[in-house]
Amino acid sequence: MKFIKSFIILISAFTFIGCKSKAKKEPIKAIEDAHHKTAFLSHEAVQFDILLKFRGKERLNATITLLTNSSRGLVENKDGSKIYTHNECVYYSPNFKRVKAVRFDAYTWAYFFLFPYKLSDPGTQWSEFGESELNGDLFNTQKLSFKSETGDSPDDWYFVYSDKDDDLINTAAYIVTFGKNVKTAESDPHAIKYDQYEEIENIPIATHWTYWEWNKITGISNQLGEATISNIKFLKSKEVSFDVPANYIEKK
Repeated sequence: MKFIKSFIILISAFTFIGCKSKAKKEPIKAIEDAHHKTAFLSHEAVQFDILLKFRGKERLNATITLLTNSSRGLVENKDGSKIYTHNECVYYSPNFKRVKAVRFDAYTWAYFFLFPYKLSDPGTQWSEFGESELNGDLFNTQKLSFKSETGDSPDDWYFVYSDKDDDLINTAAYIVTFGKNVKTAESDPHAIKYDQYEEIENIPIATHWTYWEWNKITGISNQLGEATISNIKFLKSKEVSFDVPANYIEKK
């Protein structure tokens, strides 16, 4: 009888250990691990080309270089104009045309690229963990919002769909409050869909983005735009200069 009792206790202990080892990761950590955040941040800088079109018209054709910690950035447009970012400070070349939207251009496209590595940045708040269907497929979902005074647009939010098998981000619905109030922004939410993941030094990076109208119930519809990401490479910080030329203008 003593033997049977000990055997049952032993089996129970192994069962408990087995269950513990299979315990599910915290959702945001699971996404970050799927995107190899630690490996990504071990590199100093990343550079890529982006060709972005909205409603059939070219919106951006540029080479973007970023420190992986996002503290410095450089957008080199094919028309010769440039934007530098130093944390919250933005500087643009005298020949930059979209001056009113320069802060938007400085941060938005870079943020979409860096998004999987910024999920636990200071000021991020997560809620609404669960599962949701998106156009017939089931995903893990979670909502990202921000504490006040976080970045240029703390009222923005993202509703993130991550793959149930590999935890990679599939789609992120969002609102843009730049230049508008929250009510107006929430009346026209959009979504970015990340596709064609390629491994760059063993780090999965989406090389094709599509932009859509989005509704939490009906999903994505009416494609608005698309972006091709190419020539992705990691750099040492000394390989690129983030020094702002003297004649550049600061956008406050």
